[in-house]
Amino acid sequence: MFGKPEWFDRRKYGGWGLTPKTREGWLYIGAIILPLALFQMLPFWDAQARWLALSLWAAFVAFDVFDIMLRMKKDERETMHEAIAERNAAWVMILVLSLGILYQAVSSGLSGQPHIDPVLIAVLFAGLIAKACTNWKLSREN
Repeated sequence: MFGKPEWFDRRKYGGWGLTPKTREGWLYIGAIILPLALFQMLPFWDAQARWLALSLWAAFVAFDVFDIMLRMKKDERETMHEAIAERNAAWVMILVLSLGILYQAVSSGLSGQPHIDPVLIAVLFAGLIAKACTNWKLSREN
């Protein structure tokens, strides 16, 4: 839409997203941040109006950044490296979520009031379903 893929590199070491590599990329990042600051500084907006403006702006930015990332070209080696990094990140997240569930189960069991946050369990099952659906789809394509 507004941003161009040639202004950015894929973020490799700091999470997901884009890293500016040209002056235009840095200006794009500034153009994203400036309205956020303005939304918060306008004295005549109430909290609800600020939240609405922030939400709409965040949705627009997310859509544009996603569009840029889809249009970025990658070679086969970069695709493989990204797949390995994503797999490793997923395994670490699964481990941390599982340890969190175990901690909640043990600590709440010792206190006599068993309770585990259902969101943690839902996240693990959502990941399991996503993996199963992906494997099913890929096996049908081959």
